[in-house]
Amino acid sequence: MVKQRTEDGDGPENDPPGTIGKARFAALRTGLGADLRTDLKAALTAALPPGAADFSTTARALTTMDASNYRRVPLGTVTPRHPDDVATTLEICRAHGVPVVPRGAGTSVAGQATGTGIVLDFTRRMNAVLDIDPASRTALVQPGTVLDTLREAVRPHGLTFGPDPSTHARCTLGGMIANNACGAHSVAWGTTADNVRELSVLTYGGTALRLGHGWPDPPGPLLTAARELIHDNLALIRTGYPPGLPRRISGYALDALLPENGAGLARAFCGSEGTLGVVTEALVGLVEAPAARALAVLGYADETAAADAAPGLLPYRPLTVEGMADDLVPPSARNGLPHGRAWLFAETGGATPAEARARAEALVKAAGALDTAVVSEPAAMRALWRIREDAAGTATRLPGGGEAWPGWEDCAVPPARLGAYLRDFRALLNTYGLRGAPFGHFGEGCVHIRISFDLISEAGVRAFRSFSEDLAALVAAHGGSLSGEHGDGRARAELLPKMYGPGLVALFTRFKDVWDPAGGLNPGTLVRPAPLDEDLRFAVLPKRPVDVAFGYPEDGGDFRAAVRRCVGVAKCRDTAPGPGVMCPSYRATGEEAHSTRGRARLLHEMLAGEIVRDGWRSREVADALDLCLSCKGCRSDCPVGVDMATYKAEFLHHHYAGRLRPRTHYTLGRLPGWLRAAAPAAPVLNALARIPPLAALAKTAAGITPERPLPALAPVPFTRWARGRLGGGPKPAVLWPDTFTEYLSPEVGRAAVRVLEAAGFGLVLPPGRVCCGLTYLTTGQLDRARAVLRRTLTVMEPLLGTAPLLGTAPLLGTAPLLGTAPLLGTAPLLGTAPLVVLEPSCAATLTTDLPELLADDPRAARLAAAVRTFAGTLAEYAPDWTPPRLDRPAAGQLHCHHHAVLDPAADRSLRARAGLGGELAGGCCGLAGSFGFEKGHYEVSVACADDQLLPAVRTAPPDALLLADGYSCRTQLAQLTGRRARHLAEALAEGLGAGLGAGF
Repeated sequence: MVKQRTEDGDGPENDPPGTIGKARFAALRTGLGADLRTDLKAALTAALPPGAADFSTTARALTTMDASNYRRVPLGTVTPRHPDDVATTLEICRAHGVPVVPRGAGTSVAGQATGTGIVLDFTRRMNAVLDIDPASRTALVQPGTVLDTLREAVRPHGLTFGPDPSTHARCTLGGMIANNACGAHSVAWGTTADNVRELSVLTYGGTALRLGHGWPDPPGPLLTAARELIHDNLALIRTGYPPGLPRRISGYALDALLPENGAGLARAFCGSEGTLGVVTEALVGLVEAPAARALAVLGYADETAAADAAPGLLPYRPLTVEGMADDLVPPSARNGLPHGRAWLFAETGGATPAEARARAEALVKAAGALDTAVVSEPAAMRALWRIREDAAGTATRLPGGGEAWPGWEDCAVPPARLGAYLRDFRALLNTYGLRGAPFGHFGEGCVHIRISFDLISEAGVRAFRSFSEDLAALVAAHGGSLSGEHGDGRARAELLPKMYGPGLVALFTRFKDVWDPAGGLNPGTLVRPAPLDEDLRFAVLPKRPVDVAFGYPEDGGDFRAAVRRCVGVAKCRDTAPGPGVMCPSYRATGEEAHSTRGRARLLHEMLAGEIVRDGWRSREVADALDLCLSCKGCRSDCPVGVDMATYKAEFLHHHYAGRLRPRTHYTLGRLPGWLRAAAPAAPVLNALARIPPLAALAKTAAGITPERPLPALAPVPFTRWARGRLGGGPKPAVLWPDTFTEYLSPEVGRAAVRVLEAAGFGLVLPPGRVCCGLTYLTTGQLDRARAVLRRTLTVMEPLLGTAPLLGTAPLLGTAPLLGTAPLLGTAPLLGTAPLVVLEPSCAATLTTDLPELLADDPRAARLAAAVRTFAGTLAEYAPDWTPPRLDRPAAGQLHCHHHAVLDPAADRSLRARAGLGGELAGGCCGLAGSFGFEKGHYEVSVACADDQLLPAVRTAPPDALLLADGYSCRTQLAQLTGRRARHLAEALAEGLGAGLGAGF
């Protein structure tokens, strides 16, 4: 192992300042690094533990971007396990003249977590809370520690870490230190720099330092040079920083090293964006968490009125004063907000709920708001905060369409000037014809905004540069900081002279050279900056649209725009339990490649063709998508609505075009056809499947993992049972016989018939064989899926209001549907009568995939609009029906597609009315159709179930009723727990009193 250097020898003394930034950095950019990469790979692989150095295409592609507009291609990545690994990496990179970029969660929005050399990824292994000292209110952490991990660790002591960016569930302490992150509570608890006590740091030259408060004695050569630089420039430092700025993040905090400020070395290091040294440990300060909190939400006419009001709330000592405009709030989320077009979120704390609420109500009286609401119930507060936290993602999609991007999203001005600044800022936007929706930390004068830059055309990029220059001048005129939270990075560093003047910026460069004379740490960032309009991540994408199968209606039919949706906020890396689904495979593996963001990055690089060079045939993309469960969780949980299930289907469609597919695509992917063929022989096949050697042979032939039992086939398919049994009722409805209900769980269909008829529905079945095409879609057999869906639309056409048969309503029993099933009185035209789909995955497919795959067929949209879930049908068409009282606790699984595409509110309401208490587990069951049956997926499938579902079942009361509307969820529960779960229809049918009898 390479030994760390001490203060007696700091780096190559003969290297002129910025050597790598000017020479080797330029060579890497011009593509001269192929041999270098080979040599570097060999050296790092030999010196580091196995697996620590990764030069694969996938590893490089995953780290080309952060959450900014920028893209730089690294040579490789290193995931250190120990500070010695960091020292080894730095020494080898220094010997090869290769730059190094420290990286946390990759959520930086200014480009400082990207680089062309080696990316140090601390999230994988150096991510532990090493020690907690409640007495001194400190914690020792590694740089890859996720903020929420620290907060959970110190919560039992009544403590927390004050700064809390909206990315708190995935951002790391190392990244927060690098960018001097702040978050919503900085109005009370300050920035990261205010909460760091000591830092262990390694410089590019190999020097190990312990930075705290005050110059060490003796300081050593590096810190001696730094102290002399400060001493020689006291006047410039004392006068060069704008006053009255609680959110001044831009540049180096050299004023923290002034004698009157006690030479705060750790404080000055915060916000240096990985350009001075690499943090290997941090001792951070903790604050006492309020025992109770309340949230005042204040409505205003617009964001400038909210900004004008924000400073007036500060005397009431709130914990937060956050602001956002209404164009960031989805209509579905506005119910809990007071009247207004913009809001302030002001949180208060207290020793008791009453005290916290009283402080919030006192604040409300001084707010001058149009309308107000005070919330103190924790779940309601979380729901409101989620609206604000998702703004960083939702802001990238403007109301009415259009994309918006970061880059100028966190300028800060003195809080008293925020309203005036926003008015001038709006005027500047209008001058350039740009749009954006402000949000952010109004109590500290910091505004986030994603702006509708055209970063694709040459003219648009020129306008981006011109606007950036004008906005920098505007911020400086208001006495502000170009960065109020996220750092300068690539986006703003070039413009720092407009804020600080050339003298102080030159001093920044000299300070960097004291620490890193070779320029090896994060070159092009903060000092000697690369131009702000170079290395934009969209420049490498194809200039023309890509030929695709899906319609991508939210992206103008453009797959490039769909892939661009991922801006890197990495909500998919959140591993906390909760009602969400995204991203089960990341939660199970912890691998970036198996996160929604990771897959989106690989698709981006596939389209770019620089690193991932095989296009749709890419093995790297295929491997990353292999563990995608197509749960659709990202469609709802991702703030920008990335729909990886659709992207996966699209990719597989092209990937296997004209060549053999995996065996399971022909077996499980074409399950409806196989089940239909097997139905007449179901009893015989079930008997054979109970013979272990035959079952093993069948599973091998079908590509099914040996750990999975074969599902039993229904002796009597649902529609055969239903034929001639469906009765009349005043409320017409069409019951969809999905493949799973038809051939595998007809008891669900029988139960649904009983309940729906008890609620007054007259049911009919489709007039022929139908299928949503789900299994074809998830395996990317899109040509077959189209054929299946077009045939289904033709079968359903009489019910879509286009056939003469239903123009005049036939009498009951005179028009046969599906053999002998009659139409009921008046024909149930879809649109006025529901299409009841019992299987959530099929309902979601008909609702979303059908119209997106057959965008040219108007029947698809009409059919999609008619789809209702079982509970949704009862809520909308039989609201006065009273379900039977079951009066027992419930546990189980809310289907991931139900969460992502359909509205589960009706199900919650129906369960509550039936006396079924408790919430169903979030996440994904892990079986996910064919996924959990395929070889190579069993361990991940079980891990997904063990994330939320199985713990919820284990901790449920003994008399809890297990509920799961999805066939996959019920199968997973049966196979992993030995317990039978029921569809909600089954539970209600059993509660009707007479039981289902032999016929049911």
